[in-house]
Amino acid sequence: MTTPDPGGFPHLRLRSVSSTLIGLPWELPLESWTAGRADLRELPIGPSRHLVRFVQDEGRLIALKEEPIEIARREYEVLRRLETLQLPAVLPLGLAELPGGSNAILVTEFLAHSLQYRRLLMRLPAGPSGGRDRLLDAMASLLVDLHRGGVYWGDCSLANTLFRRDGDLIQAYLVDAETSESHDQLSDGQREYDLEVLVENVAFGLADLAAYARRDTPTSGDYDEAIREAESVHTRYRQLWEELHAEEELAPGDRYAVAARIRRLNDLGFAIDEIELEPGRAGRLRFRVAVATRRFHARELERRTGLVALEGQARILMNDLRQYRSWLEWYEQRQIDRPEGSRRWLAEVFRRITARLAAVVGPDRDIIQSYCDVLEHKWLLSEQAGRDVGLEAALESYLEIGAPAPEIGVDLTAERGSDPPSDLL
Repeated sequence: MTTPDPGGFPHLRLRSVSSTLIGLPWELPLESWTAGRADLRELPIGPSRHLVRFVQDEGRLIALKEEPIEIARREYEVLRRLETLQLPAVLPLGLAELPGGSNAILVTEFLAHSLQYRRLLMRLPAGPSGGRDRLLDAMASLLVDLHRGGVYWGDCSLANTLFRRDGDLIQAYLVDAETSESHDQLSDGQREYDLEVLVENVAFGLADLAAYARRDTPTSGDYDEAIREAESVHTRYRQLWEELHAEEELAPGDRYAVAARIRRLNDLGFAIDEIELEPGRAGRLRFRVAVATRRFHARELERRTGLVALEGQARILMNDLRQYRSWLEWYEQRQIDRPEGSRRWLAEVFRRITARLAAVVGPDRDIIQSYCDVLEHKWLLSEQAGRDVGLEAALESYLEIGAPAPEIGVDLTAERGSDPPSDLL
């Protein structure tokens, strides 16, 4: 084992302080940390150019990656910017510049409830499916978010991304920013090149996965399908970018068109930062919309209930809240205002159901996602029965089959048969 250099303690910056983090042997190369450390954890990771270790720290996992010092500094600053912009990426916690000035250890918080693309896609049948579409949507959306924030990724790929189930959607997170750059604004050329890299790398990742799944009988059709799917990311990116940046010309007084555009953006999860109307050609109005981060429903849910959720989860929970408030008004034959409806849904529905779920799924599952899964299970049972089976019956059924979720390696396709419009992946 390498012995520390008494005069060689590194330049250490930590944004999260605990006795575990303070006590780590920062003066040593990361490869020397494996001997006799009870707090080190082994996790499966995808291919990486650099050594990665994981440390257990007060109920959370910390990821440590050793890489050349200039790359580590740049990656740390990019991740800090993404955090400030509230964009989906791993959280930077610190940087240790090792003695000698050549390498550094980047410290990030491991993304809870996350999945690698291989683990997600290996649970789906080969070929196109709703789950694969949602993953590709997530990749396109992540790149749009980064480009809007002035971040050039440089090495966009499935392997450099982590995924979380987000209600009936998938949310993608940047996990590797080694080649990323921050700018005030990206040029069209930078965006286009980044998009080309993404399409090429997604094609490679899907083809590699197809080859792995068919180790004995790989076919050229597998690779052709991977290329077609990857090229669809280009289309998805362009459609979303154009929706966010389109300028429309409207007839004066056409408030319906303004409201419809805002509603489309809200449905995509974007809150409106500012709308601008100015004189256009031939007496028409030029209409532009500036959007904020993709947390429209999440902010509304937090404001009304205090719950912090991902955007897709929040959209489902807000719909459930509204339905319960409508049911209360029908049942009690009176008007119920938003504060009362939100308060009663939280106490009488959400807290009660999640308390029962928590006793079964344990502390490592995302309890809000588990609640969304119960609502999805209720929809599936109701479709089969031709009527609303009710939340209690859906919860009992969901618990009876073991409260399944892909995060713990259980595939629900056997329960559901064919891939429905909003399956759990």
